[in-house]
Amino acid sequence: MVFQVLDPTNEASPPLGQLAPRLGSLRGKTVGFISNGKEGTKGFFAHLDRQLRQEFGVANVVSRTKSNYSAPADGYIVGEIANWDAVITGIGD
Repeated sequence: MVFQVLDPTNEASPPLGQLAPRLGSLRGKTVGFISNGKEGTKGFFAHLDRQLRQEFGVANVVSRTKSNYSAPADGYIVGEIANWDAVITGIGD
């Protein structure tokens, strides 16, 4: 029996962007949460909000919820990201 393994990657197109520089600290920073709107994200983000503020000194947490869980973030949310120092997205069922 012969197995043929195919590589599905497309190396013809370059990456769309680059990684943001890593933050040295979260102290005093603004972190944005983008939820897909499913029920499971509520408790997770509430807990994470407390942890970030108490343990890492985050100054502000901004929470946004997408209008459609299976689509990209809404334009108004994407427009706000430039004002945040870090972004956390989440899915939950």
